Amino acid sequence: MFNIISMIGLGYIGLPTATLFASRRKKVIGVDVSKRAVDTINQGKIHIIEPELDILVHAAVTEGYLRATTTPEPADAFLIAVPTPFTDQHKPDLNYIGAAAKSIAPVLEKGNLVVLESTSPVGATEQLAEWLAQARPDLSFPQQAGDAADIQIAYCPERVLPGRVVHELVSNDRVIGGMTKTAANMAMELYKTFVEGALVLTNARTAEMCKLTENSFRDVNIAFANELSLICDKLGINVWELIQLANRHPRVNILQPGAGVGGHCIAVDPWFIVDSTPDQARIIRTAREVNDHKPEWVVEKIKIALADALAERPEARFSDITLACLGLAFKPDIDDLRESPALAITKQIMGIGCKVLAVEPNVQCLPEHMTNDSLSLSSLDAALASADVVCVLVKHKPFIESLQSIKSHGRVIDVVGLLAD
Repeated sequence: MFNIISMIGLGYIGLPTATLFASRRKKVIGVDVSKRAVDTINQGKIHIIEPELDILVHAAVTEGYLRATTTPEPADAFLIAVPTPFTDQHKPDLNYIGAAAKSIAPVLEKGNLVVLESTSPVGATEQLAEWLAQARPDLSFPQQAGDAADIQIAYCPERVLPGRVVHELVSNDRVIGGMTKTAANMAMELYKTFVEGALVLTNARTAEMCKLTENSFRDVNIAFANELSLICDKLGINVWELIQLANRHPRVNILQPGAGVGGHCIAVDPWFIVDSTPDQARIIRTAREVNDHKPEWVVEKIKIALADALAERPEARFSDITLACLGLAFKPDIDDLRESPALAITKQIMGIGCKVLAVEPNVQCLPEHMTNDSLSLSSLDAALASADVVCVLVKHKPFIESLQSIKSHGRVIDVVGLLAD
């Protein structure tokens, strides 16, 4: 049924998914707007950091099962895995999905399946179907012909952990929401190609809400931990010890506080629910506000520490004071900077006049928008040697391995519990 599969978007989800189909000897055409990404993949290499992926991509390209291009081509199934950010007003931005629909519409053929994988607000799959119908009036779609439609459309979100994407795409259960029963069953047959977890069928709206619910649940629980860290700081209590003690209760499992919440899902998805149902989503909104505030609290802690460091050096100017920010990624041991609170904190601090050394072992260069004379990428050893203040923003493995060196520094702000180990 599915001899050729097209993956629209070759990022952190699209490329691993495309590669897993290819590893099962399916012909896969990967499509991305980035020529650099396309060229890199066609060389059998990867443009992101993800364990095991480089070996799989090299094999898939070498054996002829995976090919990347910037222009969609005819296929039997089209999977869309493009970004779904929000606007400054926390409203969903579906422009990338719209662009994907516009790009594949000309090559759609009767009998095709289109699956949206992007984390999306409720109703996005139906909107995708409308865009496709407008672009191809010669074909019928589920909202017009139901199970008899020429093109079937479904929604199937991923639920994977960065750093374990390849493993979890295979082993995790998947929720498949079809706009019709035919679409759901077609999508199930497609994902059976490599998914070993359960494939659970529902409708598209429920599947969309399921993904948002999962990430909102996590956001609320992280917000509790982050709020607890603020309370404990005010009361002079070690929050790491407190959580360890509280978690000895058999029915309590408090998460660890951090610099905030980042990434393309948890920091974004709850706002989709808030936008759809603002009067009902009160806890979800509050959790988002708590987590969005945490970086501001960290910045204030850093400013106080920098002022104390300056006071100890009366001959120095503020531009002579150096801050080392340990970590830029949104979570440990990955290179993903999307919605990263550590990145936001570093960017805000670099604007106040001190020297900033960013230590991020998983990237080779700083983002273009972080170009500044006061900021530079540094090794951990060099940063510890020259920094007046050290702020641990991400609990990367290299930092854990250098724990004693970090502990021996005179002034350390630890917002991730590294020193509690």
